[in-house]
Amino acid sequence: MKKIRKNLSFGFTLIELLVVIAIIGVLASVVLASVNTARAKSRDARRKADLNQLRLALELYYDTNGAYPPSAAGPNWYSSEPGDNASNNGGDWIPGLTPTYIPSLPRDPLGGAGRPSAICTTWRSAYLYISNGQGYTLLSHCAPEVPWTSSDSFFDPSRPTHAWRTCVNFCT
Repeated sequence: MKKIRKNLSFGFTLIELLVVIAIIGVLASVVLASVNTARAKSRDARRKADLNQLRLALELYYDTNGAYPPSAAGPNWYSSEPGDNASNNGGDWIPGLTPTYIPSLPRDPLGGAGRPSAICTTWRSAYLYISNGQGYTLLSHCAPEVPWTSSDSFFDPSRPTHAWRTCVNFCT
């Protein structure tokens, strides 16, 4: 006796394929959101490390010279990003610090790209420096990228939503 084979097709229905694609899409968006948060945290950690490194270089400069590197004529900010709103420099944004006290002056991890916010629409993500010779203020402007609290050691009460600050005897 001959067995009769039914014509069975093996495969997926359109609905099954759409469900699988939707699940993959949701998983991919969750992974991308975590990666973006991790990148922002990494950039913030670098900003803090840069501020610490600059603070140390400024203290070494002060120990040698008896004063901090001066700002431009008048109380003007130097910016790590040439052409920034606060900038009066051509890239050597803390004069006299390199190469003796620090090999090179750091720049913001975003490379001067402005972060969209109410404050940082015309400013760039940058490090800013101002000094009267006997004190200084050093900012990481248009940062941080992830939420933070006032207990952070770089909390800037003058700019609580868009900057970190470290300063000595001249906190503006």
